[in-house]
Amino acid sequence: MLDELLILKKIKGGDIKAFEELFRRYYFPLCCYAAGITGQMEVAEEIVEELFYVLWKERECLQIFQSVKSYLYRATRNQSLQYCEHEEVRNRYRETVLTTSNPEQSTDPHQQMEYEELERFINGTLEKLPVRRRRIFEMHRLEGRKYVEIATQLSLSVKTVEAEMTKALRTLREEVEIYIHMK
Repeated sequence: MLDELLILKKIKGGDIKAFEELFRRYYFPLCCYAAGITGQMEVAEEIVEELFYVLWKERECLQIFQSVKSYLYRATRNQSLQYCEHEEVRNRYRETVLTTSNPEQSTDPHQQMEYEELERFINGTLEKLPVRRRRIFEMHRLEGRKYVEIATQLSLSVKTVEAEMTKALRTLREEVEIYIHMK
């Protein structure tokens, strides 16, 4: 524990050697842990690499109140579970798309009109979002970019990208609920 606190203090001070030591000590065990949750070593490696990237980038403002090891494992667990939840949503969506007919090819004019109305409503809601939030949403959902890529391209922290996505999704969810209740 004392050794970890010393390493953390060095990392906060910008000591790259201390960071490399921490990376070497925990990278593989964290990858195995994440792979156990996600079922995919490649995904696990991405999760752990992003964790260490954020750790180094935000080292000066880190607030770790338990051991560094506990912090790393908890962060890895949270990111792995978040990945699994995201994959579950994507799979459900994919399944829904595959099992329902394409609304644009629907022969029912009423169904086609409802689809087009909902599409206009969602696009209108997206247009009302702040420019940065809308851009982040489009980069992630329409272009399929990862949070790290978006953060790098827009010169933002990964946490900012996550926060903006959360706000965008919350707004869309709330607006769609209002739209459904109006029907």
